[in-house]
Amino acid sequence: MNKQKVVIIGAGFGGLSSAIRLATLGKDVTIIERQQHAGGKLQRIQLGDYYFDRGPSTITMPHIFREVFELAGVEMEDYVKMYDLEPRTRNVFADGKTVDLSSDRAFMKEQIAAYSEKDAQNYDAFMDESKALYREANQKFLGQLMIRPQDKYNVSMLKSLLRVRPMTKLNTLLQRYFTHPNTLQMFGRYATYVGSSPYEAPSIFAMLAHVEAELGVYGVEGGTYSLVSGMEKLAREKGVIFRTGEEVKRIKTHRSKVTGVETDRDEYTADVVIANGDVLRIHQLLIPESQRPSMNNRKIEQYEPSLSGFVTLAGIQQQYDKLLHHTVFFPDHYEAEFTDIFSKKRAPENPTLYLCYSGYSEQGMAPEGGSNLFILANAPYVSKEWNWKHESSAYQDKLIRRLSELGVTGLERADVMSHYTPEDIQRDTLAYRGSIYGISSNNPKQTFTRPSNRSKDIEGLWFVGGTTHPGGGTPIVTRSGRLVAEEIAR
Repeated sequence: MNKQKVVIIGAGFGGLSSAIRLATLGKDVTIIERQQHAGGKLQRIQLGDYYFDRGPSTITMPHIFREVFELAGVEMEDYVKMYDLEPRTRNVFADGKTVDLSSDRAFMKEQIAAYSEKDAQNYDAFMDESKALYREANQKFLGQLMIRPQDKYNVSMLKSLLRVRPMTKLNTLLQRYFTHPNTLQMFGRYATYVGSSPYEAPSIFAMLAHVEAELGVYGVEGGTYSLVSGMEKLAREKGVIFRTGEEVKRIKTHRSKVTGVETDRDEYTADVVIANGDVLRIHQLLIPESQRPSMNNRKIEQYEPSLSGFVTLAGIQQQYDKLLHHTVFFPDHYEAEFTDIFSKKRAPENPTLYLCYSGYSEQGMAPEGGSNLFILANAPYVSKEWNWKHESSAYQDKLIRRLSELGVTGLERADVMSHYTPEDIQRDTLAYRGSIYGISSNNPKQTFTRPSNRSKDIEGLWFVGGTTHPGGGTPIVTRSGRLVAEEIAR
């Protein structure tokens, strides 16, 4: 009997995870990736003697990556090595106070008490709630697909939804425990991990406090891209064929059933096609509207995209005492940032600035005595309200000046520097309107009833990635790929 043929569009984490699982289960798998290298939004960039990861840099939930390797019968450490970061992240607030996120609850309370005794007293109770939310999400939402009505509409799922209070906003939950702006910002920021606003996203994302502080934040030896390299190596060993620098132009169908794909170079037959890309863009670009009644253009436009990001990569022969591997600088008025992004659709006047300095943990990422800084500002998805081609250089200069005021000085004299805009993300990865996480989680519907992993219109067409279930974020997308592979094999 011939092996089932699977074509995967896109070699991001979801596509790689699906490919490894399906190949292990005996399928004939080909991945087609329009970029020159696997990784999707995560790419390794070298500028002079400085090395950067452009894309995800905060790795959590390592067990999800580990299961990709173990289910393929190998040890993850033979392909990629992670190390636990303690403290996890440095949070620097507008009043000059600092909290280094830690697994040590006593240390956390001591730091928080420096500006709010009341918030420190409530820290344990909040972290217990965060852990309970994570346990609920992990059991009910993150570990299974929602493709059949009975998956979503059953007594157990209803009870679970009631326990996570989908109508309660994250900031509202935080205010039950904390009153100081510093603490509210530090934990409200977790909404941005799924491309959303803490003032709109549901309270379930408070679980990320437990995920980071107590389950851990990890660095990856050689940079985060080593995780992609390790997964690609394993996929190739399992017989997966990679076609990079090749773009799929059309998903081919016959009588509402997938038959393969057509690229700018060739045609491939397939029994199954998995699209590891933005569900909305895949429908717009690769399937005629007449063949997708349940995902027509009008419906696509009703989804709110997630936020995007404006990235600056800077390599400088200088080091900074106030930076850890991960450092976050918060603004005075946090809510204004999300009003700018989601309501006014413009780059924030005074954004939160996240810096990843992997050279802090690992030699060789920058020349001796130097720093490799990945600088991220949250940004609006692509719209006519903001033109990055005209604004990007001036906006980068503005952020460099702001960092100088915060003590990260001298970047105007950097050895190397480049920036990357939401329009660049849209061009390179075909992300819908340049969003990083697919659709936002700014309301319960987009959080809990995302577009299905299985096409409702075309038999044999599946989706993995941030827009579909279970949602955005590197480990969650990786889990999505595995779950879809196992459903296909079943």
